[in-house]
Amino acid sequence: MAGTEAHDEFYVRYYVGHKGKFGHEFMEFELSPSGKLRYANNSNYKSDTMIRREVFVSPAVVDEVKRIIEQSEITKEDDRSWKEPDKVGRQELEIKIGNEHIAFTCAEINNLLDVQESADPEGLRKFYYLTMDLKCLMFSLITTHFKAKPIPT
Repeated sequence: MAGTEAHDEFYVRYYVGHKGKFGHEFMEFELSPSGKLRYANNSNYKSDTMIRREVFVSPAVVDEVKRIIEQSEITKEDDRSWKEPDKVGRQELEIKIGNEHIAFTCAEINNLLDVQESADPEGLRKFYYLTMDLKCLMFSLITTHFKAKPIPT
């Protein structure tokens, strides 16, 4: 099946985190070709515990994530001139799309001023907006799945 093969060539993983006063705090999600969406959030603030969620999404959702990534043109960028991860934090974005496998790593971006003051503001802007869009979509999918109440029949 051609559709299945196309999905097998797609994968995305995003991580943002730091090690600080409350230990290793991070947020990570991963979408595999099968539609498995894994989410983890670790915050030790006020003795919080790690949140892990896993859900399967439809091929249409996988296709939409793929379209968002392709439309962003992030795979044409290079992270060599982006600020290196530091004690403030790090972000990672790994994408496999078709025959292309690319990974980006940079310091945690807190706002658009960080982007504008970088050595590559245009490339980092694409990264910033793409990761924001992906985080919003993934949070929505996870939240909707785990808070939705089934309709009684």
